[in-house]
Amino acid sequence: MKKAYRVKNKEQFQLILNKGNSFANRELVIYYKKNPSYEHFRVGISVGKKIGNAVKRNKIKRLIREAVRKLKDHIDPEVDIIIIARHPTLNMSLSQIERSLIHLLHREKLYRR
Repeated sequence: MKKAYRVKNKEQFQLILNKGNSFANRELVIYYKKNPSYEHFRVGISVGKKIGNAVKRNKIKRLIREAVRKLKDHIDPEVDIIIIARHPTLNMSLSQIERSLIHLLHREKLYRR
């Protein structure tokens, strides 16, 4: 996923977390906020220290990033998204994470076919 598609700085993260809408399933929590000033969506990923050591957390982030990359043509382009991984993601494969992400995005009408 290119850097232009990432929410990087702390202020942007906090704005989306505080002012955005949220929804969740057992594996992921998603916060989102409409942002029509960009021509494509942006994503921030967070994996807490309770989930595991740095190796495990980075693996989860890579899997989530890859799932978002595969779905990028179907995600609403006028939205900023923060994805927070929960403990069950530790034992999930790429296809399971992708399915969970589609489920959440589809439920909030951020996923288009």
